[in-house]
Amino acid sequence: MDRPVVTPKHLPWLKSIAGDLATATLARLEQTLPWYSQMPPARRAAVGSVAQSGITSFIQWYEDPNSQPWVAADVFASAPRELLRSISLQETLQLIRVVVEIVEERVVAEHPELREAVLRYSRDIAFSSADVYARAAEARGLWDARLEALVVDSIISGETSQEINSRVAALGWRADGQVAVLLGATPENPDPDAMRKLARKSGGDVLLGIQGRRQVAVIGLEHPSDTPDKDIARIAAALAESFGNTYLVLGPTVVTVSEAPRSARAALSANVVAASATNLSRPFRADDLLPERALAGDSLAKQTLVDDYYLPLANHSPELLTTLRRYLEHGGSLEATAKSLFVHANTVRYRLKRIQEAIGVDCTLPRTAFVMQVAMNIGLVQDAENGIRR
Repeated sequence: MDRPVVTPKHLPWLKSIAGDLATATLARLEQTLPWYSQMPPARRAAVGSVAQSGITSFIQWYEDPNSQPWVAADVFASAPRELLRSISLQETLQLIRVVVEIVEERVVAEHPELREAVLRYSRDIAFSSADVYARAAEARGLWDARLEALVVDSIISGETSQEINSRVAALGWRADGQVAVLLGATPENPDPDAMRKLARKSGGDVLLGIQGRRQVAVIGLEHPSDTPDKDIARIAAALAESFGNTYLVLGPTVVTVSEAPRSARAALSANVVAASATNLSRPFRADDLLPERALAGDSLAKQTLVDDYYLPLANHSPELLTTLRRYLEHGGSLEATAKSLFVHANTVRYRLKRIQEAIGVDCTLPRTAFVMQVAMNIGLVQDAENGIRR
């Protein structure tokens, strides 16, 4: 387009009415834009300053349209952060429309030859506004990605809960329920957006991180659940295809994201010993390999075995504890166990049934017998260290 015709009478006149245009613009914003009138005073002032800058910038642009192709730099410079936090792009365009309407009503009405200049400026400022928001969104996306990676690193390394809470709050963590860590291999083509959609479709949210060959997903439920293990396992299963085709381990469920390092610690430990197990599901639970983890020196696994299997039985009945100990020592033989206890084999069967009722597992199964054997040994060692004899 040709440059607008600048005449000596236009510029002085435009400068003389700049204050009136700004006042009229603020009054129109109050009348026509409900979101503006509902803003706190400080934010209204920020938005008003941008509107005033738009009028001033128009006059400067009119004086030399080629001096600054992207005119939004001047307009938004007065309060860029306040503006972007206060109003959306759609609301910004509404603001621009009001400014242009005021200018047209006053300027074009008296000088129709300036219509082209007003239209060109309104076009430039609209495109420039979109550019400002796009750049802000891009910067925010890069910052969020770095912060998310930092949060996941913090969880994996076991940082303090306060740091994790503050960082997930900054990320807009949607989950308010229980949390667990899912850990596996990095796929050839990671797709974090698809993983987020899958999680949210299943009623949860995820924090994602890639650490070389390892991909980590911190799964959180959107709302507290009465069956958190089941709900998180369902989300983990939906995410399984988004990991590399190797071991995929799900850490134990914890109450909040601040406790996620404990789930991560268990998942990391289980991943180390996964090669010792067979027929593992995808994902498998870290607590499915408690004895292997304990044998590898995982103190959390040791304590979990004691708390979940040994102590409930030891505190329930010394007789049942002794029976299970002899049963395991004799390789699961009812007759040998009964002979060592000087009771009938049916008595041993009865006691094994009571043991199952007390701790919720069937010790006659080979895998459960192994778990109980390790739990029993660790518990007895701890009792001896604490001077307790059972």
